[in-house]
Amino acid sequence: MRDPAGLYDLNSDVTSVPEGLHLVAGLTGFADAGAAVTQLSDYLLETLNHRVVASFDTDALLDYRARRPTIYFDQDHLTDYQPATLALYLATDEIGQQFLFLTGFEPDFQWERFTAAVLQLVERYKVKTTTWVHAIPMPVPHTRPIGVTVSGNRAELIEAMSVWRPHTQVPSNALHLVEYRLQQLDHATAGFVLLIPHYLADTEHPDAAVTALESISAATGLIFPTDRLRTEGREFVAKIDAQVRTNHELARLVGTLEERHDSYMEGNPMRSPLTDEDGELPSADEIAAELENFLAIRRSGEEEPPRL
Repeated sequence: MRDPAGLYDLNSDVTSVPEGLHLVAGLTGFADAGAAVTQLSDYLLETLNHRVVASFDTDALLDYRARRPTIYFDQDHLTDYQPATLALYLATDEIGQQFLFLTGFEPDFQWERFTAAVLQLVERYKVKTTTWVHAIPMPVPHTRPIGVTVSGNRAELIEAMSVWRPHTQVPSNALHLVEYRLQQLDHATAGFVLLIPHYLADTEHPDAAVTALESISAATGLIFPTDRLRTEGREFVAKIDAQVRTNHELARLVGTLEERHDSYMEGNPMRSPLTDEDGELPSADEIAAELENFLAIRRSGEEEPPRL
């Protein structure tokens, strides 16, 4: 295999990347139900401060004829060519915590070399954990919270959040391979598969992006602004509900999905990530103590996140 470092260029303007950051990843191009990953990437890059750390070689990784880039035709000439990109960013969350964000197109070629390149960057920057998301269509109702299936080696996240744990073969994507190789190195990693209502898979579902952000927060402690997405999500669901009320066949479908969903969830109770081992919610005093501890850490400049 050729040197994986040949697949990316480091940004010479970014000379200092702190060690021990969380890596968050989401790639587009395969089974992006509800446009969850697309929205996640666009939203984070629009709302958070970020700088490019490394850019991957598009010509080496992208099948242009399968995923043609966009160019604008302005009456009699061509303008605004928009090539596909795949890059690693250094970003800052809403409360000033830095993290690495890998996003862009999913490679069509050289998966093993791409994976080796990601592992090089993980080692170079002494990445603390790797968390990634993608979304698939499932026969679930939009009237229930979006569920997730969690993979990886972080048992606490799987126990608290994974609603579906099948024994099955699935078509893989590039980040599956990255996760698989990271597990072999005992690197802390978690993949979140969002389970999107199949009848909304081809739409841009804002709640899918919210669930992706919540999943990343649960795995990393990073804090993201979600007010705009939540407002858009309420408006989107209200429109879907209005359509359901006027379409008897759709209403019957949603009702059947609700019954199956609720029956399944009754038989598969999960411990909430907000509760302790005994299933009890923390008291107001305990929450306040954790907040004081977190603020003390932030003031002292330490890197350790608050205890959960």
